[in-house]
Amino acid sequence: MNTGVKITAYAAALAATFGTAYGVGVGVGPIGEPAKPEHGGNHAPKAGGEEKPDTGANAGAGHEGHEAAGKPAGASAGHAGHEEATADPAGGLTVSEDGYTLALDTPTAKSGKSTLKFSIKGPDGKKVTAFTKEHDKELHFIVASRDLTVYKHLHPEKAADGSWTAAADLPAAGAYKAFADFKPAVAGAKNITLGADLSVPGAYTPKPMPAVSTTAGVDGYQVRLGGTLDPGEAGELKLTVGKAGKPVTDLEPYLGAYGHLVALRDGDLAYLHVHPNEGPAGPDVSFTATAPSTGTYRLFLDFQHEGKVRTAAFTVRAGS
Repeated sequence: MNTGVKITAYAAALAATFGTAYGVGVGVGPIGEPAKPEHGGNHAPKAGGEEKPDTGANAGAGHEGHEAAGKPAGASAGHAGHEEATADPAGGLTVSEDGYTLALDTPTAKSGKSTLKFSIKGPDGKKVTAFTKEHDKELHFIVASRDLTVYKHLHPEKAADGSWTAAADLPAAGAYKAFADFKPAVAGAKNITLGADLSVPGAYTPKPMPAVSTTAGVDGYQVRLGGTLDPGEAGELKLTVGKAGKPVTDLEPYLGAYGHLVALRDGDLAYLHVHPNEGPAGPDVSFTATAPSTGTYRLFLDFQHEGKVRTAAFTVRAGS
């Protein structure tokens, strides 16, 4: 896919409601046969600065359920099933939308390893069993802490009756948000992202937001962020992956792309969609984004190399 998506924003009043996160989910560097883009627009790359590598909370987060994939023969626009549209509305702000509800059967979880259970209820009140695959999955399930220092992209398993279970490893007590991103397999259905609160009981002290940085280190890899996130303007964000001072040019496909990016904004609780730009298997992966407002954002890039998925995390500022 040669184009990304412009991110639309909800009213600024939502930004102060919960003091949580505004998200952008994308796959970067799509794999496979070209598909119709869901969103149009031209994208102008922007230059970005560089700061010292972040090897602390800013460096990344864990994964459960990731599987290795084969090396692609080539890269082209992916994410089949998206249709042309002007923009995706913000999601994840509510537990229900268009008659669909995220029923989180485990609204509390213990710190450490646990199992999360949920289902998607349809307009008829029954569990939904049929979904359209997007980014190689029927449903994407993400858990993030409200202080934006914990991020988990989980891969739940679906039972025949529409019940889902996901193995999680939440490192500490606190307030979290669970997002379910899916598209019902019915005529005319659109992508929906629902959000529900998740609590981990215990003594809790919110952690400070990691410092603004355009570089991140994780497991010996260095990832550099180029471009700027500008309010109201589409721009290209380019992430360059390296290891031991050398560029990584053989990234492996993950969720049908060479990377997957989620951006969470400090201030409200929304999840938005950005679709990938076409590109090779590294070292650069890119997407196009429009910040809905000024503010501080956390960016989480998932990338796979040598059979393992890693997450590089950044804190960036949009606008002044």
